[in-house]
Amino acid sequence: MDYKVLKVEINNGIGIVTINRPEAMNALNTTFFNEMDSFIASIRCNSDIKVLIITGMGKAFVAGADIAELVNMDSVQGEAFSKIGQNTFNSISALEIPVIAAVNGYTLGGGCELAMSCDFRIASTHAKFGLPEVSLGLIPGYAGTQRLSRLTNLADALYMTLSGEVITAEDALRIGLVQKITEPEHLMETVLLIAERIANKGNTAVKKAKSVIRKGFAMNFLDAAALEAKEFGALFGNGESGEGMRAFLEKRKPNW
Repeated sequence: MDYKVLKVEINNGIGIVTINRPEAMNALNTTFFNEMDSFIASIRCNSDIKVLIITGMGKAFVAGADIAELVNMDSVQGEAFSKIGQNTFNSISALEIPVIAAVNGYTLGGGCELAMSCDFRIASTHAKFGLPEVSLGLIPGYAGTQRLSRLTNLADALYMTLSGEVITAEDALRIGLVQKITEPEHLMETVLLIAERIANKGNTAVKKAKSVIRKGFAMNFLDAAALEAKEFGALFGNGESGEGMRAFLEKRKPNW
C-alpha cells in the first residue's frame, strides 16, 4: 500500500514507522488511522519483523488529534471518532511483537495516547508530554485516561489530565511514563540498539513474555503466576529453548 501519512522501513527484523505530517506537527487524522490500521494488519503475519519502532518526523512525535476534523462533530460522531482511535491503539498494544515509541518531540493529546499504546517509550530530552484536552473543553478520547494511570500512578494521571500541564522528558521519566531519555541526536541510535538487542533474543520467548506480562497485568497475582507457569512450560521442546540453553552451556551465541 502507498501511504500518504506513514513512512515505513523494514531492515534486519526491525520495522520503523514514521508519522510524516511535519507541516501539521504530525496531528492524527482519519488518514492516519486508516493507514495505521492497514499497516498493522499487514504485519500481523509477517515473521520477518521482530520489533516495531514508531516515531514522528520533524519536531513533534504527534502534537495531538487534528482539531479541524473534530470541531464540528456532534456527540455521536465524537464517540465514534474516539472508538476509531481506541481500536487502532489497542491493535498496536495487541501486536505479538514489541513496539517501542521513539519520542522525538511534542507528544500531546492523541500523540501521548499513541505513545502509551506502545510497550515502552524512549524519549529525546527535547520531548514534551501532555494530555491538554481539558483546555479544549474535552477529555482524552483514545483511552488516555486509562493508560496513563496504569503506566504511572493515579495521582500523576489525575494531575496531568486535570491540569493539562505539559511536562518535560525528565518529569516523564520520573513518573514512569518513559523508560529512558537521551540527547536528540542519539535518540534513534539508542532505540535501534534496544530493538536490535530484543531482536537477537529468542523470538517466541519475547512474544510469550510480552503476552504474559500484558495479560497478567489485568489478572490477580495467583492467576497471573499460573499463566506464567503454563507459558513457561509451553516453551520447552519447541527447538528455540533447546538451542538457547545448549548455546549457554556451550558458551556460544544461539543460532536461532
